[in-house]
Amino acid sequence: MNTIEEKLWNYIDGTCTPAEQEAISRLIEEDELYKQKYTELLVLNQEFAGLELDEPSMAFTYNVMEAIRADQALAPLKSTINKKIILGIAAFFVLSILALLAITLSNVQISGNPFSVVNIKLPADLKLPAANAIFNSAFMKSFFVFDVILALFLTDSYLRRKKAAKET
Repeated sequence: MNTIEEKLWNYIDGTCTPAEQEAISRLIEEDELYKQKYTELLVLNQEFAGLELDEPSMAFTYNVMEAIRADQALAPLKSTINKKIILGIAAFFVLSILALLAITLSNVQISGNPFSVVNIKLPADLKLPAANAIFNSAFMKSFFVFDVILALFLTDSYLRRKKAAKET
């Protein structure tokens, strides 16, 4: 149930229904307590209306915004690596290695002597390119350079994380 002050504030603000307004106006006329509270709240409401709202200066707003920008600028940039991409690359290499291993093991013929050299017999229709042509191509050289740079980058990032973990 609403208290007297809540009812009177709603009446003063005009937020109550017409039936409530009529009931409260009758209470103000008839009940001395309601009349006294109503006059007190009217005086208070007029004082509130007469007050000027304090607004912060433009320099204050500017300083706050600059402080926020400075805090955001100091925060280190975090690069996130999508784990699905890493898992996809790892799965590709694992499957490639397993496929090569399966092809190699399916073509191995072991003779009776376990200490003899393993003979790998390739099917007649399978012709492998010459190893010299593959490893001397510009593509393979650039691939190896890229791999070396990537390995150095990953090693550097690992060592920095390890160093940062020790410092904290």
